[in-house]
Amino acid sequence: MKKTLSLREQYLLGKRKEKIKILAIQIAVLILFFGLWELLAQTGAIDSFVTSSPSRMLRTLKLLVRQDLFKHVGITLLECICGFVIATVLGTVIAILLWWSSTLRRVLEPYIVVLNSLPKIALGPIIIIWMGAGYQAIIAMTVLICIIVTIMSVLAGFMECDEDKILLMRTMGANKFQILFKLLLPATLPNLISVLKINVGLAWVGVIMGEYLVSSAGLGYLIIYGGQVFKLDLVMASTMILCLLAALMYLSVALVERHVKKSR
Repeated sequence: MKKTLSLREQYLLGKRKEKIKILAIQIAVLILFFGLWELLAQTGAIDSFVTSSPSRMLRTLKLLVRQDLFKHVGITLLECICGFVIATVLGTVIAILLWWSSTLRRVLEPYIVVLNSLPKIALGPIIIIWMGAGYQAIIAMTVLICIIVTIMSVLAGFMECDEDKILLMRTMGANKFQILFKLLLPATLPNLISVLKINVGLAWVGVIMGEYLVSSAGLGYLIIYGGQVFKLDLVMASTMILCLLAALMYLSVALVERHVKKSR
């Protein structure tokens, strides 16, 4: 006898089917894109020397795997993760300090706005002189790009918290530490997750920008080297690896967000 599904089970089944459908369409679009790219390159409709092609990129990746591809990927990934974590933690701490002291916030707010509007690439030579021509400068560039956005986003989340709830906690004798850890941080958690998602993209921008300025290894170095010697297969293959790593990092943050939502 066929079991009759409840309304809730039918709803969950429908949601599951919708997710599978969306995933299948996304994979199909990706396959269609690379298939069309390869077809146009093979038929000569586009110049594969200029645009490369999936088959040429695969051959390039096979050669790189035999050499030092994993070293370059590991260096770039480590720099990105270090810059991402440092910027997120330090930016959150600074946002807490600015919320804690309204005087400090009013004094520093104009400078934060100016730093946010300043093209970070302009500070590249200064960072290299200060930090040296190594991975420290690349991490510093990544932190510089991510930290201002982190400070402004987290601080905005703190300032948007319900004043009535803060006033209620104060009337019940709560100090600033209790208000921060029992009200503000839990209330700002969705905002913090959004900051993590933004910082994923900014961190990769910072790392590649830093590797453009100063590096002897990493995916940014491979892109620069490939462009200089007109090996566009190397440039495109390295770019595709960057896209894959950025997607995996974003999915990791999305998994954290899902876990946080389930635990709340």
